[in-house]
Amino acid sequence: MVSLSRLLFFIICCVLANVAIGSRVLELSDKFLEIHKEGQWLVMMYAPWCAHCKRLEPIWAHVAQYLHSSPVGVGRIDCTRFTKVAHSFKIKGFPTIIFLKGDQEFVYNGDRTRDEIVKFALRLSGPPVQEVTKTISFNTLKKDRDLYFLYVGERSGTLWDMYHEVANQFQPHAFFYQSHPVVVDKHAPIESTPALFVYKENVHYNFTGHSAITDADQLNETLYRWINAERFPTFPKVTRGNINQLFLTNKNLVLAVVEENQLEEIPPDMLEFRDMVESVIKRKREKYHDHFQFGWIANPDLVNSIAMMVVPLPSLIVINSTTNHHYIPEDEPEKLTPDVIETFLEQIRSESVPKYGGNSFAVRIYRSWFEVRSALASMWYGNPILTLVLFGLPAGFLSLICYNIWCPDIFDADDDEKESTGSSHIKKD
Repeated sequence: MVSLSRLLFFIICCVLANVAIGSRVLELSDKFLEIHKEGQWLVMMYAPWCAHCKRLEPIWAHVAQYLHSSPVGVGRIDCTRFTKVAHSFKIKGFPTIIFLKGDQEFVYNGDRTRDEIVKFALRLSGPPVQEVTKTISFNTLKKDRDLYFLYVGERSGTLWDMYHEVANQFQPHAFFYQSHPVVVDKHAPIESTPALFVYKENVHYNFTGHSAITDADQLNETLYRWINAERFPTFPKVTRGNINQLFLTNKNLVLAVVEENQLEEIPPDMLEFRDMVESVIKRKREKYHDHFQFGWIANPDLVNSIAMMVVPLPSLIVINSTTNHHYIPEDEPEKLTPDVIETFLEQIRSESVPKYGGNSFAVRIYRSWFEVRSALASMWYGNPILTLVLFGLPAGFLSLICYNIWCPDIFDADDDEKESTGSSHIKKD
């Protein structure tokens, strides 16, 4: 029998939420503040005039459709109408995506794609570590999860406690599971328990060395660093949504810079360059993985902002995520080979190559100027007439104001000189 509280909760939701035709997205109002701690919610805070919000609308509809059978309610709130909601959740920009679970609030900062948003919601909808009790479930996991962490052993002991604690911290960013040797069977190479793995690129990578660490603080720090570094694919696509998370690895970020068209297609020559850079980490993972995070980026504007110059396409750039310095090989892109790249990476590790950028005050000022200049240039090439109107009219008004301020003084000064001259003549007569 359905409990009275659940029935009341369902009725309240139906009253305050209007379901749009052809969509499973709930249109919420300020009444949502009364029930937002009941159940689980994935909510988009938006403004009708926001262009980014409009682009997200069809994606959000797909997210709601995908999560319809889950316990997560998907809705949206017009913060221009219900300002009390925006103030309560401290919304500073649009769109803002928030996952609510009881008293917990998680703000989504990843890529605004259906798959990434759905993964974010599914990770947070369950416990930090989910238990796998059937061997056949691993086939589903490998199909649906391109990356996950797996603890094999009993839910007790130092390693388990620390694994659960770190999983709680990284729950918005990765999937964490626990199972037993009999259940895991041949899906992971179990020699002894407890064991810890990360699964990605169809391979399990083992967390080694924990048995030799006796200090609890050292073990906790080592485990945290390992999970933080392994929660990304070996060669991910780097975007504005995930680059800040990649910086948290405290590694050197090695980026193959290419360009995509509107259909996300890469020209053959750039695709060949990207694959060549990927081959370095694929062949020498043991050598470079601890110090370098490889990836590729199809947003030249973002790279130009980091490098404070217009980089050629394709090209290679290495960014120190700790100091924000960057390195650019002296060789032309067409002359870069896996061996040349390896030599370049070794020079970075030995600090024998020039480094650029950083976090100094002068560099930040120059980067701001470069971004403003690039934005103006982009506006000019995109629509020169609109750019002239936007900047020409204020400049014209400013000129008129200056004219009215200074020119009358000049004319008055001339009149005064004439009057004083005339008076002197009268006195002489």
